[in-house]
Amino acid sequence: QVQLVESGGGVVQAGESLRLSCAASLRTFSSYAMGWFRQAPGKERECVASINRIGGITYYGDSVKGRFTISRDNAKNTVYLQMNSLKPEDTAVYYCAAGRFLNYYSDYTLPTNYDYWGQGTQVTVSS
Repeated sequence: QVQLVESGGGVVQAGESLRLSCAASLRTFSSYAMGWFRQAPGKERECVASINRIGGITYYGDSVKGRFTISRDNAKNTVYLQMNSLKPEDTAVYYCAAGRFLNYYSDYTLPTNYDYWGQGTQVTVSS
C-alpha cells in the first residue's frame, strides 16, 4: 500500500522558517514527479511547488517564489519543502502528492494529475 507521510509542520511567527518532509513508500520513487499543495479554509487546493522525477525541473506558485524551495532525495524516497520568510497567508494544510504519468508537457499544478496523496500537515503562521 502506497503511503505518503508529511512531517515538519507547526506554528511559527511571521518571518520564520519551516522545512516540510514527505516520505514515500513508493517502490520506484524516482519514477514519480512530486508536488506540494496547500489548502486553507474556504479556499481551493493550490499547487505550491512541484519537481520532476530527477529533480531537474521545478515549478513554484507566484506567491511563494523566492521564499520556498522544493527538493528531493531519490535515495531516501523523500521530497522536501523549505519554507523561508513565512507569512500569515501561508497558513494552510500542506499536502505532498506523487504523479506517475507527469511529463514535460503536463500541467504540474493540477491536483488531478497526481495519483497519491499524503494526509497533510498543518502550517500556521502568526503575525
